[in-house]
Amino acid sequence: MAQKRSIFEEVATTEKQSTPVSGGLIEKGGKGARRGIRLWLMVLFALVMLMIAVGGLTRLTDSGLSITEWKPVTGALPPMSHEAWQTEFEKYQQIPEYQLQNEGMSLSEFQSIYWWEWGHRQLGRVIGLVWALGFAGFALARKVPAGWHSRLLLIGALGGLQGAIGWWMVSSGLEGEMLDVASYRLATHLGLAFVILGFIAWYVFLLGRTEAELMQARRSGDAKLFGMSTGMLHFAFLQILLGALVAGIDAGRGYTDWPLMGGQVLPPDPFELTPLWRNFFENAATVQFMHRMAGYLLFAFGVAVWLKGRKSANRTTAGAFNLMGAVLFLQVVLGIVTVLKGAPLALGLAHQVGAVALFVLILRARFMSRYAPQQSVREGL
Repeated sequence: MAQKRSIFEEVATTEKQSTPVSGGLIEKGGKGARRGIRLWLMVLFALVMLMIAVGGLTRLTDSGLSITEWKPVTGALPPMSHEAWQTEFEKYQQIPEYQLQNEGMSLSEFQSIYWWEWGHRQLGRVIGLVWALGFAGFALARKVPAGWHSRLLLIGALGGLQGAIGWWMVSSGLEGEMLDVASYRLATHLGLAFVILGFIAWYVFLLGRTEAELMQARRSGDAKLFGMSTGMLHFAFLQILLGALVAGIDAGRGYTDWPLMGGQVLPPDPFELTPLWRNFFENAATVQFMHRMAGYLLFAFGVAVWLKGRKSANRTTAGAFNLMGAVLFLQVVLGIVTVLKGAPLALGLAHQVGAVALFVLILRARFMSRYAPQQSVREGL
């Protein structure tokens, strides 16, 4: 007969212990993988931000059509002799931008715009190389966490697509009577750059915590605030696309009064082009008007989101929305000053960089609303 035991008798240490709970899927990828991949993605993030800024300068200096061919490999080398430079210049002289706008340009003037576009394309090659080497290194070392191969491959695929869209954009300005690239293609190119930047930023945020911490944080997230910030993120993305249309046709330099346009609420001749749809892409007055109106609406909605976010019981989340609101206000002010000054190079670039900062801060606030960071009871009081 089995011997009875006291209810107060402790279980012997020799008895089988329960199996410890294993970590989430992402921890199974190996120690250090999260930190290493996060640092690699942060480098990519910085490079993409730089790429957006250089792309803006390329557009603002009218340099984007200076290279008339797409050579992903051999195009990495610039002209190395006077004869090679002359050959490139002769190719540029065959396109409408030179014939209708820059006729008589000297070789040295051509070289100044050529270097901007070459630098823009070269930076794209560097980004592709950094992604390829990083992904291959982590994959071969088997350090990619479970479930993350597809995410990291997505970034590479979008980067490859971006290169193809970049040439699709440039090719639109090489024939007909186009003096610049098609504005809707420019908007597509810039929009995809922000999509890539957004994915990288979101992955950096995710990798900043363990899988267990993310699961714990999600339980205390604010679903309504997450939904509002998601709506604001989409609205900001639309405004960025409208800004690209403005830049594509230099619409920011057409009307330099504010809050009116040409002395009236609705600018003169907003629908003078035919067919009607062309006005929303090619009419400088209409395009700038759309950008202004969308900016007002985004600001109003952003204030509502900020008022909701600043009341969050989580201080880190509230701080994220406060920072987002401050940058939103500064971006609106900067946009107004840029219009009043006729969109000079420095202000135009600053406004574009401000859009990047605002987009990322909205994304960060959105992340905090879904994955609320832990705080002590004292901090919540």
